[in-house]
Amino acid sequence: MNVTSTAIADVLIVEPRVFGDQRGFFFESFNQQAFNAATGTNFTFVQDNHSRSSKGVLRGLHYQLGQPQGKLVRVVRGAVFDVAVDIRVSSPTFGKWVGVELSEGNQKQLWVPPGLAHGFLVLSETADFLYKTTDYYAPSQERCIAWNDPDLGISWPTEGVPSLSAKDSAGSRFRDVML
Repeated sequence: MNVTSTAIADVLIVEPRVFGDQRGFFFESFNQQAFNAATGTNFTFVQDNHSRSSKGVLRGLHYQLGQPQGKLVRVVRGAVFDVAVDIRVSSPTFGKWVGVELSEGNQKQLWVPPGLAHGFLVLSETADFLYKTTDYYAPSQERCIAWNDPDLGISWPTEGVPSLSAKDSAGSRFRDVML
C-alpha cells in the first residue's frame, strides 16, 4: 500500500496495491497490520458503515464530542469529493481543510483521524461510500458544522446548492462550535 500525506499531516491518502487484468481486479481493501505499519498508527476499527447517495448529496461536516471517531473511508461505486476539517484546537492546522476525490476508479481511501470533522459530496449519479470507524456512533455526541461555513472556505465542486439532510442544513458555524 502507498500512503501519501496531505496538508493536514495526520490525514492520509491510502492507495492499496491493485492487481488487475482483462478479468477485472483484486486488492486487499483492509489489513490491520499493514494499515498500522503504513500509517504509523495503532487504531482498532469497531464499526463498518455503508451509505448510498445520489448526485449532489452532501453529507457532513460531522464529528463526535467525547467519542471522536477516526474514519477510513472509500468509495466502491461512483465518485465523491471527500473533505476533512481539522477541529483540534491545539493543532497547527486547526481550521484547515483538505479535499480529495475518492472513486471506484482510483480506489483511493482517506484516513481521517479522531478529532476531525468529515463530509463528502457525491459527484456521480450514485455513490456507495464505505467507512470504518475507531469508535461507535453516539447520536448524543454527534455535531455538525455547516458545509458552506465562510470561515472554512471549502471549495466544494458543487453545481448549485447540494441536497442536504435536515441535520446537515442546521449545521453550526465553525466559530461557534464547542470543542
